[in-house]
Amino acid sequence: MTDSPVTLITGGGSGIGAAVARRLLDSGQRVAVTGRGEERLDGFAEELGRPEGLLTLPGNAADYEDVRSAVDRTLKEFGRLDTVIANAGFATHDSVATGDPAGWTEMVLTNVLGPALLIRASIEALKETRGRIVLLGSVAGFVFGPGNIYGATKWAVTGLAENTRREVTDFGVGVTLIAPGRTETPFWDSYGSLPPGHLLTADQIADSVVWAVEQPEGVDINTVVVRPLGQPN
Repeated sequence: MTDSPVTLITGGGSGIGAAVARRLLDSGQRVAVTGRGEERLDGFAEELGRPEGLLTLPGNAADYEDVRSAVDRTLKEFGRLDTVIANAGFATHDSVATGDPAGWTEMVLTNVLGPALLIRASIEALKETRGRIVLLGSVAGFVFGPGNIYGATKWAVTGLAENTRREVTDFGVGVTLIAPGRTETPFWDSYGSLPPGHLLTADQIADSVVWAVEQPEGVDINTVVVRPLGQPN
């Protein structure tokens, strides 16, 4: 256990992040998860029986001091860092022409600045392990939607993934963008209802994340777009 790989996941207390954490813990990895809600993180740890290999770290994914502290505490607790997964993010579910700008700043900071801060805070540790960076994007970062500001943040994540890959590949660090389509997670809570049609599950997206993370040394999976059958866009 003391030599097993270590993964840090932002926004890991629910949804896709929590599903990935469960899968990695089940496979013998050690996992640190961050989130703004200490109560949610505590509930997640309790649900899993507070395993020895799980570290919960309250903090804001868009605050560099919080992100750097999470990386430092993970290294102190587990002694290494093999993978970081930038999963924290949310949508205001409104449009540029009719929406409420009050929510946009936090969304942009969390969705775009957050992954960049995680990369910056963890890259030296990842060089040591020749590790991997996983960014959770979205199909909305590949297709255009009328007025979709959330989609614009995910277009930024699409660009960030490739820009990062081009810099860190010479360090031996891999970069993977996982871009889910419609998925049944707490993402839709603020929307008021689930969208129509078939939805993926968080566990199904976790399958793609774990598959990318567990590729053999020297293999770098760069972009994975996962839609449910029936989603045309």
